[in-house]
Amino acid sequence: MSTEQNLQAENRARESLAESAARGLGAAAMGMAQEVGAMSILLGKTLRAARHIDREEFVKHAYRMAFKSLPIVVVTALFSGAIMVVQAGVTVRRLNAEGQLGWGAGFSTVREIAPLLCALMMSGRIGANNTAELGTMVVTEQLDALRVLAIDPIKFLVGPRFFAIVLSVVSMTIFADAIALLGASYTGLALLGIEPMTFYNSLTGGMIHVSDLMNGIFKSLFFGTVVALSSCYYGISTTGGSPGVGRAVNATVVVSAAGVFVLDYFVSFLLP
Repeated sequence: MSTEQNLQAENRARESLAESAARGLGAAAMGMAQEVGAMSILLGKTLRAARHIDREEFVKHAYRMAFKSLPIVVVTALFSGAIMVVQAGVTVRRLNAEGQLGWGAGFSTVREIAPLLCALMMSGRIGANNTAELGTMVVTEQLDALRVLAIDPIKFLVGPRFFAIVLSVVSMTIFADAIALLGASYTGLALLGIEPMTFYNSLTGGMIHVSDLMNGIFKSLFFGTVVALSSCYYGISTTGGSPGVGRAVNATVVVSAAGVFVLDYFVSFLLP
């Protein structure tokens, strides 16, 4: 084979590779657009059915998702606050600014760390569990049975779970803020000898405002919506029997985590 023929073969191989890559990217983009569109439709149906959701189901799921998540939230928040003090303590000691420890540890905690970690923890605990439950109902044809009985699955199953997850993420974020700051204050006392009152004075002395706290809570509302929507969508979209339930749970965790970080980026620009 001549050199010219070799070059032509290499060019055709490169073009084939580039074409395959472009085709793969296009298919991925189309698939993502379809997923986002389907989730948007489900969100619209859920919000439209908000007045008619089963209240008993909502209360039951809110108790199970929020109250029973307290132990893991307490542990996560306590050590998150302690870690923030460990990280800020070095700079505080170097600058001889012990009176600013509360601001150094609390500012990022209430605005970013608490809502972000709480959303990720709740995604792994209640989001995955919700997807598994709904997916099992789908593969065992329980949703079809509800439709035969003229019961709307959105009102009876999806709606109560959706709003319970959103409420759980928001309420657990508020609780995590308090626990993280408590853990941070006593970690400052144990490691740096800074009294908790000094820590709290730097929180309330004008360095951290109510808007900072509301910033984190507002973010948690978006994060809860992402977790709830993805878990419900992949749950009721499960196909392929029992293996499909596992794939749906995996998709929920991945999409929830990615969605939380993407939303955090954009919402941070919108909020003061």
